[in-house]
Amino acid sequence: MAAETDSGSLISERVAGGILPRVLTTFDMVAIFVAIVLFITNAAVIQSAGPSAFGWWIIGFAVFLVPCAIATGQLGAMFPGEGSIYLWTHKAFGPFWGFFAGFCAWWPGVLVMVATGTSVLAFLGFAFPAIGSWPVQAQGGLIIAMIVASAAVAVLRFRVTQNVVNIVFLLYGLAILAMFAAGVVYLARGHHAAVNPWNFAGWRPASAHGLNFTNWTFFGLAVLALLGVEVPLNMGVEVREQRSVTRYLLWGSLVVVIAYLLATWGVMVTVPGSGAASITAVAGAVSIGLGSVAGKITALVLALFFLFITVVYNYSFARLIFVSGLDRRLPKAMSHVNKSRVPDTAVWVQTAIAALFTLAAFVIVPSLVGAKESVNSQTEIYDVLQAAVTVIWCISIVVL
Repeated sequence: MAAETDSGSLISERVAGGILPRVLTTFDMVAIFVAIVLFITNAAVIQSAGPSAFGWWIIGFAVFLVPCAIATGQLGAMFPGEGSIYLWTHKAFGPFWGFFAGFCAWWPGVLVMVATGTSVLAFLGFAFPAIGSWPVQAQGGLIIAMIVASAAVAVLRFRVTQNVVNIVFLLYGLAILAMFAAGVVYLARGHHAAVNPWNFAGWRPASAHGLNFTNWTFFGLAVLALLGVEVPLNMGVEVREQRSVTRYLLWGSLVVVIAYLLATWGVMVTVPGSGAASITAVAGAVSIGLGSVAGKITALVLALFFLFITVVYNYSFARLIFVSGLDRRLPKAMSHVNKSRVPDTAVWVQTAIAALFTLAAFVIVPSLVGAKESVNSQTEIYDVLQAAVTVIWCISIVVL
C-alpha cells in the first residue's frame, strides 16, 4: 500500500542532508528526547490519582510509550530523513496527509513554548515569591521575552546550542534525584508518608481512586506526559550515526520511565493533600525533605531547564517548517539557513507566532475581561494549553 500511495521522493529528502550539518550524537539525542518528553511537573499533577498513580504510569508506559518507540525506531530506520512524521506520512499516505500530519505535529510545539514559559514563571515564583504577585500582563511580557531569547539561542551554531542543552539536561537529572532523595530523607527522619505509595489496594477498580473508567482521565495525563518520542527525528539528517536512532529511543525511554517513577514517589511521600497537585510540588517536595534552600535551588534549576526546553522545542519543531519550505508546501523563504547552517527563518517565524499567541492569552484577553489572581490565571492558561497540546499532538501520533 505504501508503494502504491507513495508520490515519489521529496525535495527535502534529497537536499536537506547537504544543507544541514551532521552534529547529533546518541547523548545529544537522549538529551533532546528528555527535554521534549519529560515534563517532570506531570509527576506532581498525577498525585490526584493517589497510590494508583503508579498503575497509570505503568499502563501509559506499556500501551503508549513502548509502541511509539518501536514504531519510531522502525520508521526512522526505513526513512532516515528530516521531518519525522511529516516525511513518514508522506511515504505511506501521500502529500496531503503528510502535510496534515506535519502540521498536527508542529502546532503543539508553538503551544508548548507558551506552556514552558508559565512553568518558568511558576518555579521562579517558588524561589522568589514576589514574582507570583506580578500582574498577568507582566508575566505575559516576560514569557514573550523568554520565547524571543530561546530563538536567539536556537539560531546559534547547532553544536554550541546543543552543548548548553546537554549541561542543563545533567542539572535536570540532579534535580530529579533530589526529589527522590527528599522522600527517602523525609521517611528516614521518622515521618509518615503523606500518601502511602505501597497501598496497592488503592489500585483496585472498586477503589475511589482505582484503575477504572471513572478515573480514565489519568491515562490521558500519562499520554500527555509521554508525547514526543518521534520529535528528535525531526532532525533526522543531522544525526551522525544511524545507530543513534535506536539507542536514543532505548536510553531515552529508560530515563523517562525512571524519572517519572522516582519523582512521583518523592512527591507522594512528602507533600500533603491538595498541595501535591501543584506543578511546583516537585520543588516543594525537596523543600520538605531537604530544606528550603535545597528546594529553592531545585526550583531555579527547573526554571532554567524549562527555559531551555523552549530552546529545544524551537529548533526541533522549526525543522518541520524548514522541510515544508524545501518541498514548497510553504514559501521558499522558510528553507533559508544562516551562516551557521541553521534554519533561522523557520525559527523566527515560529517564534513570532508563539509570541503573538502569548500576547493574546496573557495581555489582550486579561486586559479586556479582567485578570484573576495571577497564580490562578497562570494555572488555568497552563491547563488549557496542555489540553490543546494533547488533542492535536495525538492526531499526528495516530500515524505512528
